[in-house]
Amino acid sequence: MEPVILASASPRRRELLQQAGISFEVRPSDAEEIITKTEPSEIVEELSFLKCRDIAEKVLGDRVILGADTIVFFQGRVLGKPSTKQEAEEMLESLQGKTHEVYTGVTFIVRKGEHSEVRTFSEKTEVTLYPMNSEEIRAYAESGEPMDKAGAYGIQGKFAVFVKEIRGDYNNVVGLPVSRLYQELKKAGFPGGGFSHV
Repeated sequence: MEPVILASASPRRRELLQQAGISFEVRPSDAEEIITKTEPSEIVEELSFLKCRDIAEKVLGDRVILGADTIVFFQGRVLGKPSTKQEAEEMLESLQGKTHEVYTGVTFIVRKGEHSEVRTFSEKTEVTLYPMNSEEIRAYAESGEPMDKAGAYGIQGKFAVFVKEIRGDYNNVVGLPVSRLYQELKKAGFPGGGFSHV
């Protein structure tokens, strides 16, 4: 079987797959992200499917194509990637001292000959933050770290000092629930879950 194709440009997802020992290549999807769902779990599942399908339509042969999407959900609102430092500060101000949810949707297509199997799932992790003062929020926003991350923070970076509690899969917050992915790939009959050292 050829390496898994990761339909994402996320460096965090690449790092997680590398840490897990999975063989993969990167082909980022440029599919238009059209959301028709309202529930956070359904939103990320829909977006992961769009990315996965986009790449699956462009490659040939027996392959496994993997798409993923992560959002932060707080008080009924989806917090995506901030477009400005001011927006990042506003997101962090709303999240500080409170608990929010992080959802990652994952879709993979296992293609063998004429047969294709599609599986989609999502994981939820609850994250509680310590209170942050305005100086801390401003300094973190100025660091540039929040700018390409849902909810305006990266749990694996400088922001780790503000994380009080996590309920669920830590890797899910980083961007990919690799343990659940491994189990789902095994269920789909992908040898060793696609992991080179298993």
